[in-house]
Amino acid sequence: MPTITKENYLKALYYLDQKDHDITLTELGKVMKVSKPTVNDMVKKLQSQGWIKYEKYKPLRFTEQGRKTAALIVRKHRLAEMFLAQVMGFGWEEVHEIAEELEHIKSDELFDRMDELMGFPSVDPHGSPIPDKEGNLKNRNYKLLSQISEGSKVKLRALRESSTDFLLFLNKKGIQLGMEIQILQIEPFDKSMTISYDDHPEIVISEAVSKQLMVEEV
Repeated sequence: MPTITKENYLKALYYLDQKDHDITLTELGKVMKVSKPTVNDMVKKLQSQGWIKYEKYKPLRFTEQGRKTAALIVRKHRLAEMFLAQVMGFGWEEVHEIAEELEHIKSDELFDRMDELMGFPSVDPHGSPIPDKEGNLKNRNYKLLSQISEGSKVKLRALRESSTDFLLFLNKKGIQLGMEIQILQIEPFDKSMTISYDDHPEIVISEAVSKQLMVEEV
């Protein structure tokens, strides 16, 4: 059974693997904020557990067992976030740190009960998919708002980034998942967008923001 530290490494590897299958020790060390010797030592431990494969000068690779183990940690985290938001009324900017602690609870029954009480949600409060009990994710064919053409209408489905600062920024703008957004104008010079939604007739957002919003065309 993984320790809390090993679970944190597995989760970090899982997120890196979602972005790029070629994971290096350097990348993992940056995410975990540890030195290369420290990350190298932990990688050896993870390999001895059968969770990853590693050869010197080659990328880290999950084994099937390791990917499932990591996905189930992510499942606990995202279920906890959703429970905190949907049942307990926490804001989406408040749930991450609490879920970081809850994800290490060993009781699968607790998280299965959370899942059932919420009606088996498929995503967390930030729109990230919740792995099923086998560690599988449903594919989502969302686009970035920055990829959508002027005049289009979309629905906001997920966020690429869910840092507290970014979520507080979205709160100030009244932007939330599920809302319909119309792209009124795209500025050719800097790709900033003028958009409308709900009771906001004209709001300008930067390209940096539009690249963090994942949408579905309607």
